[in-house]
Amino acid sequence: MSRIGKKPVLIPEGVDVEIDNHKVVVKGPLGVLEREFHPRIKIEKEGDVLQVIRQGEDKLSRSLHGLSRTLLANMVEGVSRGFEKALEISGLGYRAQKKGEKLTLNLGFSHPVEVEPPPGIVFEVEGQVIRVRGIDKEQVGQVAANIRELRRVEPYQGTGIKYVGEAVRRKQGKAIAK
Repeated sequence: MSRIGKKPVLIPEGVDVEIDNHKVVVKGPLGVLEREFHPRIKIEKEGDVLQVIRQGEDKLSRSLHGLSRTLLANMVEGVSRGFEKALEISGLGYRAQKKGEKLTLNLGFSHPVEVEPPPGIVFEVEGQVIRVRGIDKEQVGQVAANIRELRRVEPYQGTGIKYVGEAVRRKQGKAIAK
């Protein structure tokens, strides 16, 4: 049995979970998330605990077991606490500004790049650090990855956009012959 799949998901105070067949709706102080789960996965609610049960022992059911439990736990955590990814900009003249809801980035191109946040995502800028916040972990990670792709870290000088705490492998460059 899946070690992750058999762990129960605890429902914190102020979070309401509604299960309708294979559709789960999670409501909390930060918002509402809903997801349709695979028919081979059954979700049961007992008091303030959610349990994910697989219907069979075939390979597909076993692989969906842990995935479904993790997705459900992320929904519960998202509506109660939310998720955040932090990106760091480094480079001469590189900077980020928030104009209204949009994020404006100067990344050494001939024009500034504007990033429009999808519904449910909020940008915060503190100096050279951009924070992407939201209740859907999948969406927060995808938006952060899209921003990072605008100017990936260059291995010789280390300029670009990276996650806070990400280790960048630096290359030596050309040696001067004497």
